[in-house]
Amino acid sequence: MKVLVNAGPWLAVPPPGYGGIENVVATLVPALRERGVSVVLATVGSSTLEVDELISAYDAEQFAELQKPYNQVMGIAHAHLARVVAELRRRDDIDLVHDHVEVVGPAVLSAYGGPPVLHTLHWDLHKHPAFYGAFPSSIAVNGVSESQLVRAPEALRAAALGAVHLASPLADRDLRTDQGEHLVVMGRICGLKGQHVAARICQKLGLPLVLAGPVSGRNTPAELDVVAQDPYHPLHSHPDVRYHLDQVARYLDGELVRWVGAVGGDARDHLYASARAALFPIQWDEPGGTAVVEALALGVPPVGLRRGCLPEIIDHGRTGFLADTEEELAEWVLRVHELDPEECRREARRRFSPSVMADRYLELYEQVIRGSDG
Repeated sequence: MKVLVNAGPWLAVPPPGYGGIENVVATLVPALRERGVSVVLATVGSSTLEVDELISAYDAEQFAELQKPYNQVMGIAHAHLARVVAELRRRDDIDLVHDHVEVVGPAVLSAYGGPPVLHTLHWDLHKHPAFYGAFPSSIAVNGVSESQLVRAPEALRAAALGAVHLASPLADRDLRTDQGEHLVVMGRICGLKGQHVAARICQKLGLPLVLAGPVSGRNTPAELDVVAQDPYHPLHSHPDVRYHLDQVARYLDGELVRWVGAVGGDARDHLYASARAALFPIQWDEPGGTAVVEALALGVPPVGLRRGCLPEIIDHGRTGFLADTEEELAEWVLRVHELDPEECRREARRRFSPSVMADRYLELYEQVIRGSDG
């Protein structure tokens, strides 16, 4: 089987730092290739993931361009898809396109009418109601959780072949380090992730908390200070920047509650693995939950609000705790010692390893191809 995996033009695969979809692709592709799938990866030229072929419209990542006005950036995704379609048009050996580009991917690929397409939904499906409400019937989709699909518009549910939970390479590693006293929230700093709730809880309980993740692409406190001190900076009014400055910064004291910026590579894994628990006070119905899976894989009990995909990933009382309110969340934080880190690791290996995700996608690939033949 030869599959064109369309990762998009925004970040390299794997990304140098934060990058949700690109990390998913970087996890999936090696496992597919181990199973004999030939992969053509559509991404940016700076990507380093080992694949059979790489195609690109851009040499470098285009993510920073997203901060510009829409009329200046609207052509980026389209130029990338034009490159994908040109590649599909010049060859006849692609069995399936696995698309990960929001809206523009299925819109262009359905209009082109080439090889069968599986489009993975990674995001909030309440966006783009006109598009999702009349989703092209020629495109098959999958969700990244059942809860995501339950809330999807009817046209998307009709096109859905089911959900494939996200995976982490950490599930196949046995990374162990001395456990510290700190708790951690890992991920982009934004209102949806609820870092202010975690900070408020830990300050009340007197527990050390580390917040790790970028703020609107700013990876260090020094970079964010440049934005915060300049009212004319293009990002000064960005929602994530305002959230950090207005709702999170008040809790940062440099000792009990700290924001360390974006952390990547081994430093990130060790910061995560050494935590007492990982907090997920999410303020929305999170569709995927990669950070939850990573916590389980590292033997770090996740404690979060009972929203979105978290009840599908966390087995309450066995591999983590789920709460319905902030007050209940604080109570469970004090009981993380009751959870067995080894049980968390076993669950991650059983359900969230790259091989499990790849096997599930292969089933869907074959289903989509069979459907197109019929």
